[in-house]
Amino acid sequence: MGETASKIKKYLCPKNKRGFPMEEFKKILFICVGNSCRSQMAEGFAHHYGKGKVIASSAGTQPANSVNLQAVEVMKERGIDISSHKPDLLTIDLLEEADIIISMGCGVKESCPVTLTDCDDWGLEDPYGQSDEKYREIRDLIEELVKELIRNI
Repeated sequence: MGETASKIKKYLCPKNKRGFPMEEFKKILFICVGNSCRSQMAEGFAHHYGKGKVIASSAGTQPANSVNLQAVEVMKERGIDISSHKPDLLTIDLLEEADIIISMGCGVKESCPVTLTDCDDWGLEDPYGQSDEKYREIRDLIEELVKELIRNI
């Protein structure tokens, strides 16, 4: 197993904590605190690779005012435009409507007013404030994770 494949396997599990096989999943919610970077990239990749298979959205417990410009730029390098995305507040309705809930790994559980026991945490490093190269590294990992997730739906 290659290095990328082993990283991906580390983040994915064959069943969501709700106990349903992945092939039953249709709605994916990516959550983060600010909903300005990693969760926006994940949503963009899910729309791109999950055409006709998933309905993807993202939200944050304390959403930023706008999507991070570095995230927008590195996604453009992949041909995906997330410049029109807006950070959204995580609500109970969004949580209840989702079949898969994925935290990017940024303390969402600690800052969320509800218990996220049905949330898979990818534990991804936050590239905020770091180099473009770090953004690309995290983007590439998110892309592989989302592709694998969609393959298993």
